[in-house]
Amino acid sequence: MPFTHPDHALQASSVLRAQCPDDLELAVAGLVHDSGHLLGDAEHAEAGAMAVRAVLGERVAWLAGLHVAAKLYLVARQVTYGGTFAADWRRFAGACAPWWAHVSGRRAGRVRGDAQRQDALLLRRADESRKVDGLEVVGLGDWMPIVRRASVSGRVATSR
Repeated sequence: MPFTHPDHALQASSVLRAQCPDDLELAVAGLVHDSGHLLGDAEHAEAGAMAVRAVLGERVAWLAGLHVAAKLYLVARQVTYGGTFAADWRRFAGACAPWWAHVSGRRAGRVRGDAQRQDALLLRRADESRKVDGLEVVGLGDWMPIVRRASVSGRVATSR
């Protein structure tokens, strides 16, 4: 059976939930970070962020919206991260790194500062590491209570 977007979303969110068990918003961001792909939008990160903002809040939307920019940042700043990308893509990422620092800093200023940037990088790494065909993780039904608690209407305080 082919690997699907929902498979990837469940894997990424499971990794984040294991890494930061008290941070429901981060785990939910892992679940919805690629939702813009399902909307058929070429700018999937921003489209996904816009789609989830009203229900899941600013932080989840912010994390989902910057997961592509976080990739550009990592490619530009960590040679080993970008080693598998074409040289022209790495040059593009290098040119975008100052933009990432500015945008993530400006947006994070409204939320929680440097910790938010680190969370965006955690999401990026979970995104990259979780595309494993056949990996067993909990299903979407198991995530629904977590999504409800992290939603704007049912938000719980996180420890981060």
